[in-house]
Amino acid sequence: MGKISLKSEEEIKVMAEGGKKLGEILFRALKKVAPGVSTLEINNFIEEEILKFGGFPSFKTVPGYYWTSCIGFNEEVVHSIPRKEKIVKEGDLVKIDLGMVWQGLHTDQSWTIIAGRGDREKEKFLLAGEIALEAAIKEAKPGNRVGHISQKIQEIIEGHGYFPVRILTGHGIGRTLHEEPMIPGILTKPLEKTPLLEPGMTLAIEVIYSFSTPEVVLENDGWTVCTKDGKISGLFEKTIAVTKEEPLILTPLSLGKEEENRGSFYV
Repeated sequence: MGKISLKSEEEIKVMAEGGKKLGEILFRALKKVAPGVSTLEINNFIEEEILKFGGFPSFKTVPGYYWTSCIGFNEEVVHSIPRKEKIVKEGDLVKIDLGMVWQGLHTDQSWTIIAGRGDREKEKFLLAGEIALEAAIKEAKPGNRVGHISQKIQEIIEGHGYFPVRILTGHGIGRTLHEEPMIPGILTKPLEKTPLLEPGMTLAIEVIYSFSTPEVVLENDGWTVCTKDGKISGLFEKTIAVTKEEPLILTPLSLGKEEENRGSFYV
């Protein structure tokens, strides 16, 4: 494992500024998810908003990736390329993953929702991911280890009868989009052998899971990762900072106005 980068109070403040805006952009992008809309339309909206703010799309810093976001449906787990011909249908599970560089520092966030009307099974499936992310974030405090985060994700997802995707992980973030440490959704080694959490660490905590298998396959486009059995998957992510006390969420999913958040997405 490489060296873990600790951020100064000033750097965390900058990440909080960028992350707040990223959360607002994601909130608005999720509002655009509806049957008949293409994923490229949503991607282009996200790019316009990031550039208007004065940021830069983090994902365009990844060699060979030319889009601002990853937007996938149903069995598509991560890294789905936005396309004009990829149209949202009623009942689709839609995942939006985006990141932004603001004043030289990255934040990263993703969310999954149902387009139009869903069903009880899909709602229950997504609720498990939201609960797991909230609980995992609470584990990000000094004295705990990365393994506490992984263990909590695994405990909740498996406790609901679903499967964490083993080969995909959360990660450190800040000066680059992907930094150490990697944060698996399962405990892959003894807890005491995972990295110790300390103030100044900034982490993109991700809950990546599927309905019926932990196994995934890579599609022919070289980017899109899908569940091996073609069943649905979920993705929830927020960027946080480890502080001396409680974890600080750097990418709140909101419009920044309390009255506009009521009855909307899980915050």
